[in-house]
Amino acid sequence: MTTSNPSAAYFERVAGRWDELRSGYFTEAVRAAAISKAYLHPDMSVADVGAGTGFIAAGLAPLVKHVHVLDGSLEMISVARENLAQFVNVEFHVADGLALPLPDASLDAVFANMYLHHCPDPLAAIREMVRLLRPGGRLVITDMDAHTHEWLRAEMADVWLGYERAQIREWFELAGLVNIIVDCTGQSCQSDSQTTAGEHAGISIFVAAGTKRVSAHESVQASYAAQALGTGCGCSDSSCCSPGTISLEDIGTVDWNSNYSPAEKAEIPAEAAEISLGCGNPIAMAGLKPGETVLDIGSGGGIDVFLAARRVGPTGYVYGIDMTPAMLERARAAAKKNGYTNVQFRQGYAEKLPVEDGAVDVVISNCVINLTEDKGRVFQEAFRVLASGGRLEVNDVVFSGPVMPEVRLSAAGWSECVSGALPEQEYVDLAKQAGFVDVTVRRSTSSGVAAGVSVYSVQVSAKKQ
Repeated sequence: MTTSNPSAAYFERVAGRWDELRSGYFTEAVRAAAISKAYLHPDMSVADVGAGTGFIAAGLAPLVKHVHVLDGSLEMISVARENLAQFVNVEFHVADGLALPLPDASLDAVFANMYLHHCPDPLAAIREMVRLLRPGGRLVITDMDAHTHEWLRAEMADVWLGYERAQIREWFELAGLVNIIVDCTGQSCQSDSQTTAGEHAGISIFVAAGTKRVSAHESVQASYAAQALGTGCGCSDSSCCSPGTISLEDIGTVDWNSNYSPAEKAEIPAEAAEISLGCGNPIAMAGLKPGETVLDIGSGGGIDVFLAARRVGPTGYVYGIDMTPAMLERARAAAKKNGYTNVQFRQGYAEKLPVEDGAVDVVISNCVINLTEDKGRVFQEAFRVLASGGRLEVNDVVFSGPVMPEVRLSAAGWSECVSGALPEQEYVDLAKQAGFVDVTVRRSTSSGVAAGVSVYSVQVSAKKQ
């Protein structure tokens, strides 16, 4: 990709034959796996870095508004121009991979297929690609898992013999990405040595995806502090902004219904019932048993903590974790006033729960994970605090499909449980990445349309083995 890259001469030499060579190495299924992780929208602008002859770009061009094709080899770009001549939305660049000729925060997604293992400094290459992303934009990399086929260095100018997936995850984190997924494509890279008879490489290919962080923490915390004091708005079945609905200019309208029964509301403190900010009822499916220990992520005024406390009884215990002092003060006052002795409200963050490893039997949450900047980290924390055999029961808001990153920049939209929502499949993938098994999804009780895309609540159930 760069003039100083030891791979540069190799790609100049094989450009004319690359499409034939590539078809023997890996198939279009790799491209499909990469594109599936980007949640592309027709109005997006994207880039294919280390594009070669345009293999990934050929799949992107029909799906988005504009595609930048970047490669360090003039010969490769020349072939890519021929291959992609039918598309009018493609722009070509001969470029240094560490100095890509595009502005900061100008793209919605960046792809790099079989590029990283040719980079002398992979982390620097990742950071340069992340530089191009708008907040909420995604980086998607497909490459080889770590292997021991040394002959690929000489024959195909590979700088690195693939990568450990944990290393890719670490680099993504260092580059400022969140909601990181590193998974198997189900495909492999196949190659035979041209110099040593019988040498064959069949190397599994991973797909890694991460999102450039959207800074929403402070605005969300301020909004919910105001809600605790009765002066602000949040997602709820009876919004203070407008009864039963939330309307956000240029985003959409969602009808909230937490689905608590009158009997459930009657059995808990009135001050908790009147500040229900959820999008469903996680207790309904949690199957709580006497003596269990429960943790509620984002406990707010305490409605789910108090409902859980009734079900686990005096031999059980419930922790409510919330980042907002005003919410905690309100919940603690309600617990004291109403004589709850098996609950405790702690200040903390969903991404760093103030609870020991393996300390709880059930983790619940109600329309809170969407409010966090790194959902993947939240699921990892939930997994950490659960004991073996523990259960996850969360209600949350998801999109039915892709939305533009601009939707995720609305501070009001984050506070109203819309702008921070992810596509349903991405949300589920993050839970699985954390280690959860038996993940199931049920449609819940809240729904609407935001940015022209269906948005709705789901109940996600999972287990820790």
